[in-house]
Amino acid sequence: MAADQDRVAQARAMLAQLGVTVDDLRRDARPAAPTVGEYLERVAAAAGPGACRTYGSYWDRMRAAWGDRRLDEIAASDIEALQRSTVAEARVRRTSRGGRHAGEHVIAAARALYNRAIADGLIQPGDSPAHRVTKPRRLPSTRRALTPDELTQINLAARASGNDVVLDALLLRLHTETACRRGGALGLRLMDLDAERGLLCLREKGGTQRWQPVTLDLAAVLADHARCRGAVLSGDALLRFRHGTAMTSRRYDHLWKRLGQELPWVAAQGISTHWLRHTTLTWVERHFGYGVARAYAGHTDSVGAATTTYIKADLQAVAVALSAMTGRPHPLSDWSAQWTE
Repeated sequence: MAADQDRVAQARAMLAQLGVTVDDLRRDARPAAPTVGEYLERVAAAAGPGACRTYGSYWDRMRAAWGDRRLDEIAASDIEALQRSTVAEARVRRTSRGGRHAGEHVIAAARALYNRAIADGLIQPGDSPAHRVTKPRRLPSTRRALTPDELTQINLAARASGNDVVLDALLLRLHTETACRRGGALGLRLMDLDAERGLLCLREKGGTQRWQPVTLDLAAVLADHARCRGAVLSGDALLRFRHGTAMTSRRYDHLWKRLGQELPWVAAQGISTHWLRHTTLTWVERHFGYGVARAYAGHTDSVGAATTTYIKADLQAVAVALSAMTGRPHPLSDWSAQWTE
């Protein structure tokens, strides 16, 4: 039934006299919003491990600053103030950019909090203060592909120092051949290795999973490494410390800290495992094109030009690129014969 415009006008006039708006009536009809401290407990419980790792410290800051205030009492200026204080207190590292990333993460963490509140019906989409704050534009990455000489120096230094040169050399080779992320390597289990066909099952961010070709030499070394260090069950970790326990991310931290001490330019530029991914994917893209490099990287997103839908490469194409890069044959590569001559 159509609204009576005269009655609507009268109602609006009456609300104006009372100093009440329609939004106020809607707000009163909703249950009272919880405090930031109370609601963050629910948000953290619902978030995945990746979100908790990225936003956890910033949620702690919000809890300390606004814990006793209701969600609908936080203003955009409160979030901006927290952003600026976080930037000012950001730890200075060689790769720091004046706390820019810390400030960006504050806003992202606040948006994650209010996105959940909107989904739970606690506030209206237009009432989110986090979405009224402009998020800083992300600066281009300073990472680049390593030169062959730099890669050689890194591998030689890893083999000449440290308390487990076998594991360190294996890590560098694994990341160079597969261009996998740290999480992909740490998640490898005995069942993920197909040594006969030279394949590794990588599970990386976003829940993606793919089979990645590796040379038969590396596959054999990985199998021997796991067996000698106590991996027995199919679910046992593939990469292991000398005493037999599964390798953790701390090994990467120790490795690059030591390499930075041996090679000052490594520390000066903040080189890390992810630079090996840049190195390999740059080589693949230059020699085999964007489609193969995208498959080699395990990228599945569809953001970009429409033609990315059609620029795809299969497992065999990735194996061909691996054979060309390493000079070693692979069972899935049609070019394997020429590398054995």
